[in-house]
Amino acid sequence: MVNLGDLRQILDRQEESWLSSYATRSTQAIRRRFEERIAEGHRQNFAVDADRILHSRAYTRYIDKTQVFYLIDHEHISHRVLHVQLLSKIARTIGRFLRLNEDLLEAIALGHDIGHPPFGHDGERILSAICESQGIGPFLHSLQGVQFLEKVEKNGRGLNLTLQVLEGILGHDGETHLERLAPDREKTFAHLEEEMRRKLANPQVDLKPMTLEGCVVRLADTISYVGRDLEDAITLNLVQRQDLPPAVTQRLGRTNGAIVYSLVADLITHSFEKNYVGYSPEVGQALKALKGFNYERIYDNPRIKGETPKIESLFASLWDRCLRDLREGRRDSPIWRDFLSSMDHPYLESHQSPEIVRDFIASMTDAYFLRQCGELFFPQPLPGKFA
Repeated sequence: MVNLGDLRQILDRQEESWLSSYATRSTQAIRRRFEERIAEGHRQNFAVDADRILHSRAYTRYIDKTQVFYLIDHEHISHRVLHVQLLSKIARTIGRFLRLNEDLLEAIALGHDIGHPPFGHDGERILSAICESQGIGPFLHSLQGVQFLEKVEKNGRGLNLTLQVLEGILGHDGETHLERLAPDREKTFAHLEEEMRRKLANPQVDLKPMTLEGCVVRLADTISYVGRDLEDAITLNLVQRQDLPPAVTQRLGRTNGAIVYSLVADLITHSFEKNYVGYSPEVGQALKALKGFNYERIYDNPRIKGETPKIESLFASLWDRCLRDLREGRRDSPIWRDFLSSMDHPYLESHQSPEIVRDFIASMTDAYFLRQCGELFFPQPLPGKFA
């Protein structure tokens, strides 16, 4: 009979012989708390993390969270869950050619957007303004992702993920344009906590992942959304394919498939056996031009912002109602019924009321947010016959 522990040791030895010298070995994983069942089990560390994220409640909520276009009823428009899956696949493809740790790539990719609130980046901007007005600092989905995974999941006990995965999620900022990125190695959990404080104090602080795998996820994040968002916008008749600048089409192509292929191939070619990941100057500039096009014609397009003021008003109303219910101890409130009732005491004791409301609203899917607002702020049908 095979010994599963022996098989794990074989996998660890295979990593030593196959992975690049710049890759992260599974044996290098660092956790806050030692777990005997992981140490003695057959699964490698980063594979455990990927599974824990995949089975988390926060991951389940990806299914109904906005990627770019919210309040649009169309079966072919991307949601957050598709973006995450695409990123995971693209990052692992790059990692296979660069001989990086695919389990670590997958875990960071699956968890990278887990802190997003409902209604995408508009929801993040709205919630951030409220959080700052309440004195708890800005809301950033990268920080919130670590918060969910470390302090909210499993009734507030957290998932005990590895440092390499958590700090990869913290430093994944795919909105910032980068053409080359090298890791900032030799971090500890103390560094992670300090970086979270720095980011909260100044959202413009640029945090570099500690692993080359984290760097790949950060660049692949852009690859996974920039062409896909373009296809969604074309489907909605916001832009036409022929509108793309020649500088983009000549280097990257006209379709999402061509764009992904061009970016991935160039990234692999110019990153192989390097201690960084990056594009050629020509492709890097073409990508920058495509992102600029997307911001001007898609992300900042007023045609998709028509309902945003209403969403903003609902965020404010829901925040005020949840905060009041929390302070008044109302056990029939959604914040107690659907969130706090299952939380262990350490979470309750270590979070002030505005932080709890932040975590609750950030956890919501688009549909749950609208449903709660409907129930709390709009008249509901009464029963046809009273008892």
